Amino acid sequence: MYERFYQLRERPFALSPDPEYLYPSRVHQEALDYLRYGVESQAGFIVITGEIGSGKTTLLQTVLRTLDGETTVGRVVNTMLEPRELLETIMIDFGLDPVGRTKPVLLRDLSQYLVDQRLAGRNVLLVIDEAQNLSLASLEELRMLSNLETEKSKLLQIVLVGQPELRDKLASPALEQLRQRVTISYHLPPLDAEETGHYINHRLRRAAIGTPLEFPRAATDLIHARSRGVPRIINVICDAALVFGYAEDRRTFDEATLGEVIAELETTGVLPQAGAVPAAASAPSAEPAAPRPEPPAVPAAGPTRDALRDARELLREACVRAEVLDDRERQLRLRERELAEQRRVLAEEYRLLRSRTAAAHSETPSAAVPLPTRFEAAPHGRVWQWVRRIMLGVSPS
Repeated sequence: MYERFYQLRERPFALSPDPEYLYPSRVHQEALDYLRYGVESQAGFIVITGEIGSGKTTLLQTVLRTLDGETTVGRVVNTMLEPRELLETIMIDFGLDPVGRTKPVLLRDLSQYLVDQRLAGRNVLLVIDEAQNLSLASLEELRMLSNLETEKSKLLQIVLVGQPELRDKLASPALEQLRQRVTISYHLPPLDAEETGHYINHRLRRAAIGTPLEFPRAATDLIHARSRGVPRIINVICDAALVFGYAEDRRTFDEATLGEVIAELETTGVLPQAGAVPAAASAPSAEPAAPRPEPPAVPAAGPTRDALRDARELLREACVRAEVLDDRERQLRLRERELAEQRRVLAEEYRLLRSRTAAAHSETPSAAVPLPTRFEAAPHGRVWQWVRRIMLGVSPS
């Protein structure tokens, strides 16, 4: 849409999590270090939490893409599941077939799979995204799965990623045993004002083909005040600003321009009104919070309003395109799972065919024994002699 106008190779503020655009802020780098240490040391449960849109999924994908080829990763993203459904989902993601099996058989098959992976020199990592949606019973089911172990190590390592509600659930007395098994726990706070500016300009530099765009500090401070430092909301505002600049033929973004963009996003309902935004849960800062700048008034008519109207239409088109891409990505993931299941079924059929063929060969008498001797030694030898004569073209007597 606007990539050529700004000399960008792609949209720098797309909402889909892309590890290439991860900004290594202090908190994100710290979370990465905790997560990497937990995975590499094969610690117990790892818990990563953060507000909606704080970058948890991007952080997770950054770690997963750096894993060596000796780690098998299973990932569950739809967590509105009861305990048995969760177990079946985990098995499907590891390429196992749970259909028509009782729970004891499911646990036996999963345990055997984990043992086979360990014998092959591979570690197994299970990632549960949106874990705050799991019921207490499902979380307890995960704890029971963590009991699968050898004499020296666990067979399954589990990472729980979710919103702050996950921490509240883990604090429940009913999950005391699970809570004691959590060895790595990190809460991802929002970005501060300075990190917000670095985050925005970092993404612009990553996407630039020529001289990169740069948002001035006054503009990024306004974005931080409105987004509360949440990366996803920062992306929404910055993407809308680029659309607005494209519609009005602007390549610079000052505080007044960002004020107009934010006001339009609130008017159209893309962002809630500033007064309705809840305070973000973050660590207390040593510096007092800066007063929130008031966005400048938008003229009721004129070229600026026309530009905003055009920008709104372009933004809607971008949202529609993003939804289409997301749907296409979901279909591709579904197709990949279907193909994986087909490959598993074909492999199983091939294995069964080989075993049946081997069994048939073992039951077939040796060809070194003369045919008449075998037939005559069998029951009803005269009948077989008669059949043999017919096969050899001799008229039966």
